[in-house]
This record gives sequence, C-alpha cells and structure tokens, in this order.
Amino acid sequence: MRGDRGMFNVANDYKPDPEADAHVRHARMMRQTAVLMSRRGDVWQTDLEDISATGVRLARPAEWHGKPGDVWVLDMLFGDEINVHVMAEVVRVSGRNIALAFARIPEDTQAALWTLLGGYADTLEPWDEDANQA
Repeated sequence: MRGDRGMFNVANDYKPDPEADAHVRHARMMRQTAVLMSRRGDVWQTDLEDISATGVRLARPAEWHGKPGDVWVLDMLFGDEINVHVMAEVVRVSGRNIALAFARIPEDTQAALWTLLGGYADTLEPWDEDANQA
C-alpha cells in the first residue's frame, strides 16, 4: 500500500468546473429562406428559422406528420449563388418548429454551406436545452 494516496485516489482531487458543465452548440445564423422538404413522396414547403454547421430549425408546416428519427431531404436556396442540398434527421419537434441535424452533406454542397455560414461554422454559443426547445 502506498499510504493514503493510492493511484486511484487521483479522482478524488477532481473539482468540477461549473462553466465546463454549460451546454454549448454551434452558433445559429438567423436567415430566412424557403425550404423544400421531401421524404418518400411527401413534399412540404416551409421556412428556415436558423442554420448552423450541424443542422437547421424550420417552421413546422401545418399538418406535417414527421417524427424524431425521420430523415428528410432539404433544399435551401440562398440568393442566386448558394444552393444547399442535404439529408437531415429530425431531432426535435414542437408545435411551431422542427429541429433537424445534418445526416449527409454531399461533397458538392459542403463548400456552399461553409461559404454561407462563414464565421458561424466554427463558433460555439451557450445553449440551455430546457429554454430552447425545437
């Protein structure tokens, strides 16, 4: 025995950093554009609320019937220059919004997305899951 401080006692010295426990996410860019959502013959037009390097938040269309886990194809046109075509998985649904995480970003779309996001692509922001539902 090595006295009071065996090799496994190092964990006892750990002091949690309250700041490290704060939730963060990729910064959201507030942009408005029309979005075409399609999945297995279902097609919906809706509006983009915000976009980040990892996903989007959309206005929920009336009578839309998707659920978390569904994968949708999204087409977003920003001006005449940037067309973002991705596959995204529904992660949260509320009465007003749908939050989707990018599941697949085709190689030819990646440059357009990073150009659109600019500095937002690498920026993190604080996020409170309870206060920011879908």
